[in-house]
Amino acid sequence: MTTPSESDKKPFLYVVVCACGIAGNVGKLITAAQERHWDVGVIATPQGLGFLDTEAIQAQTGYPIRSAWRTPGEARPLPPADAVAVAPATFNTVNKWAAGISDTLALGVLCEAYGMGIPTAVLPYLNAAQAAHPAYRQSLELLREMDVLIGSYEPHKPKAGGGADRFRWDEALELLTPRTSARP
Repeated sequence: MTTPSESDKKPFLYVVVCACGIAGNVGKLITAAQERHWDVGVIATPQGLGFLDTEAIQAQTGYPIRSAWRTPGEARPLPPADAVAVAPATFNTVNKWAAGISDTLALGVLCEAYGMGIPTAVLPYLNAAQAAHPAYRQSLELLREMDVLIGSYEPHKPKAGGGADRFRWDEALELLTPRTSARP
C-alpha cells in the first residue's frame, strides 16, 4: 500500500461552528473548502452542536464532529489544522476567545491556534444590539492585534433573525488564502 507523500497531502481546515440560526448552513463553507482542495473537520461549541445535521456533516467531511475534549489516551480524530475558520461566530464566542477563556473544546482550539501561529479567520454573525456592546468592539480589536482575520458581515437588526442571505461563508477562505498559500 502506498502512502501519500507530503506534497500530495491536502491542507486541513478546522471549521469552528457556534450556536446560531445559520449554523445549519455550514455545509456551504465545507463544500467551498473542499472545492479548493482542503480537507475539513468541524468543531462545534456544545450549544452549536444542536444546530447541526451531524450525520450530513460527517458524511460530507469524512470525520466526526468534535465538541468535547478527548479523554486521556484517546486517539486524535482530526489531523492537525493548517488553518481555522470560525463561522458563524457568536457574540459569546468572540468575547470569550478574545479574553482567553478556554472552557470548551472550540475555544481551546481557538486559543491554542494563536500560540501555534495557525492562520485563523472569523465570520461573526450577531445582531446590532450585541455589536453595540463595548466588550464586542474591544474583543474584535484584540483579535485583530492577534492577527485574526475578521469577516465583513454587518450585524442584522435585533429580534429580526435576518442576514442569512448576506452571510458570505466563502469569505473565510478568501481571507485565509493569502496566509495559507505562503506557508511551507
